[in-house]
Amino acid sequence: MPGLVLFGRRWAIGSDDFVLPGAFELFVRLVWWIGILVLYTVHKGQFNCPGGGLLHSYLLGLILLLASIICALSALVYISMQGTISNPGPRKSLPKILYTRLLLYFPEFIWAVVGAVWVSDNSVQCEKTVINGVIGTVIASWIIIIFTIIGAVIVFDPLGGKKTFYLPDGVSRNLESSQSGQLLYNVKSSATRVWEKRIRLLCCCIVQDDDHRVAFTSIAELFRNYFSDTDLVPSDIAAGLILLHQEQDKMENCPKEPEEVLCHSPSSLVTDDLDVELENAAHYMLFAAAAYGWPYYVYTNPYTALCKLNGDCCRNRRTDSDITGSDRHNFHFGSILKITGLQYRDFIHISFHNKIYEIPFFVALDHKKEAIVVAVRGTLSFEDILTDLSADCEDLTLEEVLENGFVHKGITQAANYIYGKLINDGILNQAFTIAPEYKLVIVGHSLGGGTASILAIMLRNSFPTLRCYAFSPPGGLLSKSLADYSKHFIVSVIVGKDLVARLSMPNMEDLKRRIVRIVANCNRPKYQILLRGCWYEVFGGDPDDFPTELDGRNQDALTQPLLAEESLMVHRSPSYNALEEESHLNSPPQYPHLYLPGKIIHILEECSSRRLCSSDIKYTARWSNETVFSSILISPKMITDHMPDVVLRALKSLSQEHGSCLSCQTREYNPSAL
Repeated sequence: MPGLVLFGRRWAIGSDDFVLPGAFELFVRLVWWIGILVLYTVHKGQFNCPGGGLLHSYLLGLILLLASIICALSALVYISMQGTISNPGPRKSLPKILYTRLLLYFPEFIWAVVGAVWVSDNSVQCEKTVINGVIGTVIASWIIIIFTIIGAVIVFDPLGGKKTFYLPDGVSRNLESSQSGQLLYNVKSSATRVWEKRIRLLCCCIVQDDDHRVAFTSIAELFRNYFSDTDLVPSDIAAGLILLHQEQDKMENCPKEPEEVLCHSPSSLVTDDLDVELENAAHYMLFAAAAYGWPYYVYTNPYTALCKLNGDCCRNRRTDSDITGSDRHNFHFGSILKITGLQYRDFIHISFHNKIYEIPFFVALDHKKEAIVVAVRGTLSFEDILTDLSADCEDLTLEEVLENGFVHKGITQAANYIYGKLINDGILNQAFTIAPEYKLVIVGHSLGGGTASILAIMLRNSFPTLRCYAFSPPGGLLSKSLADYSKHFIVSVIVGKDLVARLSMPNMEDLKRRIVRIVANCNRPKYQILLRGCWYEVFGGDPDDFPTELDGRNQDALTQPLLAEESLMVHRSPSYNALEEESHLNSPPQYPHLYLPGKIIHILEECSSRRLCSSDIKYTARWSNETVFSSILISPKMITDHMPDVVLRALKSLSQEHGSCLSCQTREYNPSAL
């Protein structure tokens, strides 16, 4: 729903967001009020001790104050429970009640000060129980006041006080006029500055240079464009994600058509090719995981990693190893050695250098597969996050591709950095001098997978036989022409409902539209959606069948946005800034469609407990295409399916299963066994 307007500005909280926090505070206040009432009743007539007169007045005033607060909270919770997310009409009186509740903080603050003064007075010699009760009251009062201030800071919207830029319906906007154009420019600039300040605050601990400042501005504009055209508060988004997850689960539980099942039946040739690629992927995923260094090793071996690394930290490195960047105590290199099982002499170059657009990588000789492996690290620092979020598009022209290709800007700059190191610094020449018959393989996970893919495209002309394995790469990476070109030498591996593999600006816009639509059309109050959604996520069960305004509407009507849906777009809302001229629900896409690189292996859980952790998880894999990842899926595993240890475990499981099947077939057809 539109954000609550209070004190003449918009806040990042809705009028239906006071049910749960208000009910919790109401419970605390009721217990508190009953306790003070019992304390006053039991000790009534016993206030003749030094300081007892002030104590009597304090307790009596506190009882009345708590009773007033309880009444205000009861009315606040009741009004907040009315209506739906897109129908705030029944809650129109809530601001007045909220003003009343906020006014009661002034006497509560005064009473907390009086109680603190009374407790600190050494001349007070009343009963110990009474003194402890007053101390508890003072502490509780200050805790509630402090948490209220923190809550106000959290829901404060820096843009909430800006003037609304909108015109009545039927009046055309003349954005060419100097007045309206300047106003729109000022609002957009203010929004960009707010987002830039937030990003700078999050990255305050890293050294900032010109590259960082450019990235901050670019990312701020990206966030401003994405969030500027809706008037949703965070709880609306949470409710929308819950509704989408349950709707998605209901769709998955529907039986598939026979034609849909048959179309996924692979031929034996495709299956054999898949088995080979899965075996290779399981092997090279070790290198992609090793690129994370000691954080990954400690994460996967929490009880023994530090002891093992401490035993190696004092060993001397090879003097001829080409190592750049900081690696105190040899933890990173030691972890890479343990994860890959390689020797010191197998490493050609290792870089731990990390800046924005410059990510760590290493080059090693893999004698088992007779390959020179370039492993690129994924996201592990604020600099890496900035590289990920630099999601503008830039051109990448190749002679083999007729159409000019678009690529992710930040990841492409990271690939350019590694390309310069490999070619200009002669690292690959050195590697092929040592092992001229080896093939070149480039691997990486997450950001590393995206960087490895673009790096492979850049190196394809010089090394026609190279292969690339991209594990869980970002979805918004390559344009269609480049994605098709990369299918000859890149294999992407995606597990389950991995969020990152589906993460692109068009997909994010689609998710926003879906959230707006399902939130606007749901006829249940938000608190019911959140409570039932939390129960469903934790304990499972059947998805709730929430009634919506879509029920009973004909197909033609479903293509038109509802009034409630349009009310959540800022150009219709007088409570927030209209930064865009038209609703984005039916507008053409702002960003070009970018896709996953190469051929795609999609790994799914075949059978496991949906809610509880299970060590007996079986996986199934199949070739997939980019259209499967054209929508973000909501799931509790959308983050965990992206983790490198989950990807490695799935690949090892499939590789071992394939190996056991081959051994079974060998025994079955062994003539000596007949």
